[in-house]
Amino acid sequence: MVLNLAAYHFVAIADADALADRLRERLTADALRGTVLVTPEGINLFLAGAPDVLRGVVAWLRSDARFAGLVVKWSESEHLPFKRLRVKRKREIITFRKDGLDPVAARAPVVDPPTLKRWLEQGRDDAGRELVLVDTRNVQEIDHGTFEGALTLPIAKFTELPDALEPHREALRDKTIVSFCTGGIRCEKAAIWMQQAGYEHVRQLDGGILGYFEQVGGYGYRDRCFVFDERVALDPHLKPLHDEPIAAV
Repeated sequence: MVLNLAAYHFVAIADADALADRLRERLTADALRGTVLVTPEGINLFLAGAPDVLRGVVAWLRSDARFAGLVVKWSESEHLPFKRLRVKRKREIITFRKDGLDPVAARAPVVDPPTLKRWLEQGRDDAGRELVLVDTRNVQEIDHGTFEGALTLPIAKFTELPDALEPHREALRDKTIVSFCTGGIRCEKAAIWMQQAGYEHVRQLDGGILGYFEQVGGYGYRDRCFVFDERVALDPHLKPLHDEPIAAV
């Protein structure tokens, strides 16, 4: 059995180059595969390997005070879903091109998966407002599945979201907006931006779709969630669409 993890953490990293080197050395020695992004605003990890080894890496990361609060989403597969290990140094975890947006400084308000499930069941939030779920992912990802009734946008990349959302501004007035994405990164940045841009009652789905699947299953969700590896997509039980041997390169 292979254990897979998806995790991110927004935190100021002054030594991004050195951290990337340490991660590359440790993960290579542990024979893990996947993709790691190291940036001045935080880290993003998609990794797969032997369960004990992978859990050891998480413990090692959390021993650094900057990553003590790292939240990990786990899933299992029969085979490694990555061909190689890639550790990349970038300027941002995900490019959004909005000045003044600092996810390190403060988060947008969150809604946890159990609460969102309850809101979906009752049809409104706890203040009685109508709920609108905004999918911040691109059309390719949405084709594999999304929340029932979600507002989906015709975007090919994340930087297109502000312009695509603007025509819906009036329709979103006086409603509770919940942004969501695969694991939390894009919906977190999108929620911060929406607040700055004057949208009201904005929240982000804590942990994204994968966190929702992990905690409450697939209530209110249609089909699968696209993931960025050879599994292609996961169902609400976190079972992969594809799970076949992949040769290392």
